[in-house]
Amino acid sequence: MSILTFTLILILGAYLAGLVGSLTGLGGGVVVIPLLTLVFHVDIRYAIGAALLASIANSSGAASAYIKEGITNIRLGMFLEIATTIGAVLGALIAVYTPTNTIAIIFGSVLLFSAAMTLRKKNQEALTEGSKLSAMLKLDSSYPGPDGPISYKLKNVGGGFSIMTLAGVMSGLLGIGSGALKVLAMDTAMKIPFKVSTTTSNFMIGVTAAASAVVYLQRGYMDPIIAFPVVLGVLGGAFTGAKLLTRINPQTLRIIFCVAITFVAFEMIYNGYQHNF
Repeated sequence: MSILTFTLILILGAYLAGLVGSLTGLGGGVVVIPLLTLVFHVDIRYAIGAALLASIANSSGAASAYIKEGITNIRLGMFLEIATTIGAVLGALIAVYTPTNTIAIIFGSVLLFSAAMTLRKKNQEALTEGSKLSAMLKLDSSYPGPDGPISYKLKNVGGGFSIMTLAGVMSGLLGIGSGALKVLAMDTAMKIPFKVSTTTSNFMIGVTAAASAVVYLQRGYMDPIIAFPVVLGVLGGAFTGAKLLTRINPQTLRIIFCVAITFVAFEMIYNGYQHNF
């Protein structure tokens, strides 16, 4: 395969990854890493390095559009980034000393969890009563609705913060942004409306990935030949997804995505057990 063909396929795959990551809030790494490892047989650590850069691009592309639309809760995102950034650095340090086959098995397991998360019932209701901690930290906010701004309040801030720390560790270890855990923390634990949790997750993923990427860069796991096409494709897909989110119902996409990543997850786990990485 020529370098040009390799680059074009990578850009196309990364575009789809950015599109899916933007619409689901899970980040583009869940598509990029299997593409690089299973199709192109790239070392999983280099794949994670490229995926972290892709997550930064995905977050930058989608988050800027969502912030303009007033959906993202920036104050909440920055507060929860304290947890995810600490976890991300720890996860990246753990990844350096973890066998690649073990990383592949963990990655496959997290993909299965992500697939299950995409099909669960989403929290669409806005709470009218929140916790005292949420009020004290001024985390309650509103987002635009068809009939004007919809106000919402938060609960269980401590539980959400704890889940975010685990999400950060998974992000640093696997390079996938851990959007599923972030959406779980905000949507299930803190009872934030799904549209807000998805967009805030996209906003946070880039910061979390940047913290992990520093460790991978220092260890030499960033290859420009792999990373550059991935970043270009993901950025394009993220902008497209941000435009589509307000116009389409992504439920059909989530079902297709769930089936696809379930298959990929079992493939990653099988190859990990067979020591093919």
